[in-house]
Amino acid sequence: MRFLTVPGYTGSGPDHWQTHLENTYEGFSRVVQDDWETVDRDRWVARLDEAVRAVDGEVFLVGHSCGSVTVAQWAATCHDARVTGALLVAPADVEAPGAPAAIRRQAPLPASVLPLPVHLVVSDDDPYLSRERGAALADAWGATVEVVPGGGHLATRDGYGPWDHVATLIARHSGAVLKRRPGATAPGELTDEDAVSAGTPPS
Repeated sequence: MRFLTVPGYTGSGPDHWQTHLENTYEGFSRVVQDDWETVDRDRWVARLDEAVRAVDGEVFLVGHSCGSVTVAQWAATCHDARVTGALLVAPADVEAPGAPAAIRRQAPLPASVLPLPVHLVVSDDDPYLSRERGAALADAWGATVEVVPGGGHLATRDGYGPWDHVATLIARHSGAVLKRRPGATAPGELTDEDAVSAGTPPS
C-alpha cells in the first residue's frame, strides 16, 4: 500500500506532521501542486488524480486543511476503487463567510456521501472550521469523526510536528503496518506494533 499526503494552502513545511510521516515511514509520498500559494480547485484535484493513477496498487490518502478539501472533492468526482480510504485532518471550511479569500476559490465542498471510508479529525477551536461544521461535514460525507480538544488547526504552529496519534490513525484506518525508514528513530514515536494495536483515540 502507498500513502499519499495531500497538503493544503502554502504546503506543509519541514516540521509539519505530514513531512514527519514522509520522513519516518516507508511508502509515504507527497502530492505536489505547482503553486501552493494559489488554491485552484480543478488543478489541485487533477494533480491528486494524476498521483493516484501513477501508483500501482492500493492507496490511502492523508489530507490536511485545503488538502483535505481536495481529497473530498477528488473522491466525489474522480474516485478510484484502489483508494481504500482517507484520513482528513482539519478540512478548511472554504464556504464560510469568514474564510480567507485565498481559499474561498476552492468552494463548493461536496454535499453527499463519499464513495470511500473517511475519518475526520477536527478540533474544538479551529479558526478555519467550527466544531459544528466539522460534525456536519462528517455527516454529509458519511465519515467517522473525532475531536481534538484545543488542537487549533492541527498545524505546525499549533504544536503538531511529530504526531504519534496520526500514525496510529493511519495504521488503524488503512489496516496496514507502518514500517519505519532505516535510521528513522524520532523520539517518542510509535513502534510498528503500537501503530496497529493502539487503543481508542481521544475524543
